[in-house]
Amino acid sequence: MKLGIVTYNVARDWDLPTLLKNCQAAGIEGVEPRTTHAHGIEPSLSPSERRDVRERFTDAGVALWGLGSICEFHAADPAIVRKNIDDCREWVSLARDLGARGVKVRPNGLRKDVPAEQTLAQIADALKECGRFGAENGVEIWVEVHGAETQRPSNMRRIMDLCGHENVGVVWNCNPGEVENGSIRGAFDLLRPFIRSCHITELWGDYPFRELFGLFRETGYDRFTLCEVGSAIGPDSGTPFLKCYRGLWKELHRAE
Repeated sequence: MKLGIVTYNVARDWDLPTLLKNCQAAGIEGVEPRTTHAHGIEPSLSPSERRDVRERFTDAGVALWGLGSICEFHAADPAIVRKNIDDCREWVSLARDLGARGVKVRPNGLRKDVPAEQTLAQIADALKECGRFGAENGVEIWVEVHGAETQRPSNMRRIMDLCGHENVGVVWNCNPGEVENGSIRGAFDLLRPFIRSCHITELWGDYPFRELFGLFRETGYDRFTLCEVGSAIGPDSGTPFLKCYRGLWKELHRAE
């Protein structure tokens, strides 16, 4: 299990050199850059710019773990869904060129005008198409456990079952609704077969992170847990913040 960072929101104002410098200095092993942020990792990058970004990560010894798109597939308008699928294909091509492992997408809720099952199936069908294209390019599709209704573990499991593509998995997102009687085991067991990445939030909060990390150890999870803190941190404060975050992560991650 490794510690990385999602640039939303803590590093949203860091350009790429600052991002890599702070990660190096703090021992952060990987990054999921999120679209629209100051580092500028976007599908609009030219071939030469893509080579430069890939080389910068390699030279820094920091993994470009995945790409944080905002592609989503629940809209009522088929044209909007198609646009998001096409956008996802662009992100997959960028991930392939940069050497990233996956592309993060998300559901963002359920429509109110149709049964929930219809929207879940629509999302699953779109993910299946994205998963096929990703597989052709050696890039996984990671569905963030996100959205007011779609983040419910039972709904996310239903999406995964309906999708049924081995190249599509989920990003565990440390949502409060996963906790029942102080434990996440029920939700974890439901989604563990599909977990490909993980976003972790404020480690000093109420979420049972020690249990989460213990469950990951028990089930052999050897991928990234990625810091996704809600507040931006100034570039000059990035290294001390990440060092403190890493220290707390190591303590919570330690077997008792």
